[in-house]
Amino acid sequence: MLLDTNALSALAAGDETLIQTIEKVPRLCVTIISLGEYSYGIAQSRHEIELARWLDAFLQRADVLYLRRETLPHYAEVRRQLKKDGTPIPANDCWIAALAKEHRLPVVSLDKHFDAVKGLRRISW
Repeated sequence: MLLDTNALSALAAGDETLIQTIEKVPRLCVTIISLGEYSYGIAQSRHEIELARWLDAFLQRADVLYLRRETLPHYAEVRRQLKKDGTPIPANDCWIAALAKEHRLPVVSLDKHFDAVKGLRRISW
């Protein structure tokens, strides 16, 4: 499973429903894009130190997915399909969707706009 930024935030907050959703998953992933978004949020939080510690601990057990040359055709296809269908989504989410498709992972997110990406499964909680 690939955690979107809002799933990462909910996990850090101890959301029990999300924890139950992901607890038996053999592979938990997060993208460098979501880590950037989350780190930006941490930097603005009054709980910056605690959240940074939580993130460090989380990253000990999660795989981080990076943008690579192999990601590019997936990104291009996501953007092409969304433009053709007239259903654009935020740019960072296009990259997250591309990485999910490249690695054949569902995206764990509350963002329903991921549903517009053909061939991508979104898991909510």
